Amino acid sequence: MPSILVIYNPIAGRGRVKKHWEEVRQGLIEAGIEFDLAKTSAPLDAVVIAEKAAAKYNTVVAVGGDGTVHEVVNGLLRASKEHETIALGVIPLGNGDDFAKMIPPQTAIGGKVFNWQEAINKISKAQTKLFDVGRMSDTRLDFESDNLPHYFMNGMDIGFGAQAALNFTKVPKFLSGMMAYLAAIMKTLIDYHIPEVTIQIDDEAPFKQSTTMTAITNGRCFGSGFWVCPQAEIDDGMLDVMVADGIGRMRIMGLIPKIIKGTHLNESVLSNYQARRIVIDSEKPMVVEADGEIPYPQIQHLEIQILNKKLRVIV
Repeated sequence: MPSILVIYNPIAGRGRVKKHWEEVRQGLIEAGIEFDLAKTSAPLDAVVIAEKAAAKYNTVVAVGGDGTVHEVVNGLLRASKEHETIALGVIPLGNGDDFAKMIPPQTAIGGKVFNWQEAINKISKAQTKLFDVGRMSDTRLDFESDNLPHYFMNGMDIGFGAQAALNFTKVPKFLSGMMAYLAAIMKTLIDYHIPEVTIQIDDEAPFKQSTTMTAITNGRCFGSGFWVCPQAEIDDGMLDVMVADGIGRMRIMGLIPKIIKGTHLNESVLSNYQARRIVIDSEKPMVVEADGEIPYPQIQHLEIQILNKKLRVIV
């Protein structure tokens, strides 16, 4: 029996997986990699498949974008009950592939992530490294109930970015990659609101904040090319936090080119922190985005925490 399960999402990357899948499958075979195959057909399929796979395989390979990887990671962490996971391989064929940018050698700002051929080469060598992963929960954790925590491998946010993630699903299919994310941002600029929240960083005193966007990241890049936390490290046991003040459309548009270049850190309307635990409360329901997905469409209390070196990744 093969020790590797390949999970592929045929609709990921706005058709990229479907376009390249036969080449990828043949490439895996030619590399001498023996594998079983599972195809997703509905949202959250990969969570269930990966969770079950952890009992039968020592490696799960995700073929798709950040959303596919996000689901696989959630399945693996549930299976391990937040102990060290089995190995995760990534063949990046999504729109952003932002998590893959953190896999060594890390993608430089403005650079392109490794291609599927190099991904297969990594899988064939099977060298691994332990990465951190973020955990989110709206209640006390209880693995015996259905109210399980959510995990993110790259980053999460509330405010503008979360609304843009919702709008991304409405962007015409002929747009992909950075252009699709920019279209979602333009749509969000037409109608967005600024949340009023209370934020606590580790054991510091909570503070009230009007925030256009608060991002908490394990990785460096969001939305294909927005280097929100360009100094983040994937295995330092810390989450990087960027809190943007409540600002208007013109200031947002002025910040976007700087975030694309990763040169925004000293802007007066931005506050940057590192933390192991963050708590966010809001009197009004807020949307939460994580790795491009929406784990919490309406929530008022959220606890975010780093799980240090629990996700084993093929590098």
